[in-house]
Amino acid sequence: MLSKNILKSLVIASLLVMAPAQATEIPKEVAELVQNLGVSVENVRSTPANGLYELQAGNQIFYITQDGKYLLTGHMLDMTTKENLTDTRMKGIRLDAIKSVSDDQLISFKAEGEKHQVTVFTDIDCGYCRKLHSELDGYNELGISINYLFFPRTGLGSESYNKAVSVWCNEDRHTALTKAKAGESLPVKNCNNPVADHYQLGTEMGVTGTPYIVTEQGDLLPGYLPPAKLKQELDKSAAVAAESKPAKKEVSKR
Repeated sequence: MLSKNILKSLVIASLLVMAPAQATEIPKEVAELVQNLGVSVENVRSTPANGLYELQAGNQIFYITQDGKYLLTGHMLDMTTKENLTDTRMKGIRLDAIKSVSDDQLISFKAEGEKHQVTVFTDIDCGYCRKLHSELDGYNELGISINYLFFPRTGLGSESYNKAVSVWCNEDRHTALTKAKAGESLPVKNCNNPVADHYQLGTEMGVTGTPYIVTEQGDLLPGYLPPAKLKQELDKSAAVAAESKPAKKEVSKR
């Protein structure tokens, strides 16, 4: 077993190499301070503000001064560009979490001529989740694909959880999910399934209610939105993302 001092040194060393492109390293004293917080910190990054460092703990962002005297919560704004830097980071965290789930671990209802896709944490017994699913054709007709992850709000081992497992273990998951969301009883089935993993991911992302909708840009749209309203929000989100991309430099031809 590693000694406490050696283990601490290894953790500090791992934190030192987590710095983003704008900084060469995280100061050792900051890494040591983080170890003494008693919080499970997954990432430490420098920020554009001198002497202020960002801490990621699960789905939360904190900031700490280099001397460790102040720990801050809230949003950091770039007053020059008007960008909400904290919000931008949260979008990235959500996207990384969603991308960690492979396509074969989702139940997807794809739109022909897809314009947008969203990832939705859903609970079979949630009223607004059922309403969203009942309008699935409307979303698909507007070019919106729906990728489902299960989040049984009553927890692992609950009736809602068991329903989700039975849906996943059905030979035709799409039909089974539609029937379950319409209130029909399904044969109880069990198999190797990702429902618990979906639930754990949702918990880590801070999901507390369903439907919980995450866009391709990492924006969060909590709650049910009818098809036309969802498309409006997705169009807006995509437009903002396109505007924020740096313009490509033209290469001069000789």
